[in-house]
Amino acid sequence: MRKTLTALACAAAGAMALSGPAAVAKPKLSGEEQLAKLLEGREAGEPRSCINLFDSHNLKVIHRTALVYQRGDTVWVNRPANPQSLDYYDVLVMKRTSSELCKQDIVTTMDQSTHMFTGSVFLGDFVPYKKVK
Repeated sequence: MRKTLTALACAAAGAMALSGPAAVAKPKLSGEEQLAKLLEGREAGEPRSCINLFDSHNLKVIHRTALVYQRGDTVWVNRPANPQSLDYYDVLVMKRTSSELCKQDIVTTMDQSTHMFTGSVFLGDFVPYKKVK
């Protein structure tokens, strides 16, 4: 039995060696790089203090950088006062009284698995970005 397991282990190691080098993982983009890529070919418009948030599932977190909301051909970017509280793995908790998300609203964050409070995000202005024609 021991000889069989040793032979199988050697065969597996040999197969891995013959398969060539392992695929090299791409370096992960920083939050700023992700945002720049998302906004390529777009130009900033006039900032607003509130936006209509019809579907909060379209609200995306750019890790430690910004909140992004896309509706139609417009991408709204909010760079909060404390972007270090934005973590891709956290859940955003918003207490709103209307369909708008506004600059003075405070968004809290919770860990997805433990449901523990992880921080608060103080929103800034929402800047619209539209494609350049």
